[in-house]
Amino acid sequence: MYGYDQQPGYPGQQPYGAPQQPVAGYGGQSYYPEQQQQQPPPPAQAGPPAPPTLADALRAYTSGAMSSEEFHDTFLAAKIYCPRGENPGFLALHNTQQPVIPLFTSLKELRRYAGKESRHFTVTGGEVLDLLPSGYGFALDMEGEHRLVLDAKSVEEMVEYTMRRLYG
Repeated sequence: MYGYDQQPGYPGQQPYGAPQQPVAGYGGQSYYPEQQQQQPPPPAQAGPPAPPTLADALRAYTSGAMSSEEFHDTFLAAKIYCPRGENPGFLALHNTQQPVIPLFTSLKELRRYAGKESRHFTVTGGEVLDLLPSGYGFALDMEGEHRLVLDAKSVEEMVEYTMRRLYG
């Protein structure tokens, strides 16, 4: 009927409603790959351990369990929370021996210092080093248990260290 054989057994054809059987096609591939035995996915391989969060790195660094270089690398890539004033830029504390910029490892730490309704912005640690005005230090988690205060000279040394590592 209609120019082709309706009889079962015609190559590649099976009666309507009959379960589909895989038929070898070009190169031995099956026309119905979804009916082949599904292979279980390969077991997930453990990748490298996740880098420490900035808060973890700060705790480890201030307790002496992390080197300056390791802390520096973590700081560069970390998200830093900064209180925001009316004008663009960092807020500075001038009631210290040297002007200091308050920085925080988390929104929770920032709100502990500045209150729940505080306005803020985020940058990476690398951007902090790039944008921080010369002559300013910073205080990381200044209300936290493991705060770190770096004076302007220490910040300049961090910037120089970063430049040497990036550009040789």
